[in-house]
Amino acid sequence: MTAARVLWALFVLAASVLAVAALLIAVDAERSNPLVELVLDLADGVDLGVFDLDNPIKRFTGENGETTTALFNYGIGAVVYLVVGRVVDRLVRP
Repeated sequence: MTAARVLWALFVLAASVLAVAALLIAVDAERSNPLVELVLDLADGVDLGVFDLDNPIKRFTGENGETTTALFNYGIGAVVYLVVGRVVDRLVRP
């Protein structure tokens, strides 16, 4: 039971990092800020290369292309983490 809760918490944390990173990009946060830099670096590690902004699932162009690309890819990544986390939680739970 405890292992399932810990695993679920890790998946929620990963999803939260991606969501906060997308929000920081959307509000055009100062990237030289150490806290913003930390969150964006964590998101880069959590995206596993699948939801990466350098090689995204879908790249948007135009005036808000970078923001839309971040919201789309990190948003999908966060949802995937939550779905997979719930499945793992149910598999581990007795």
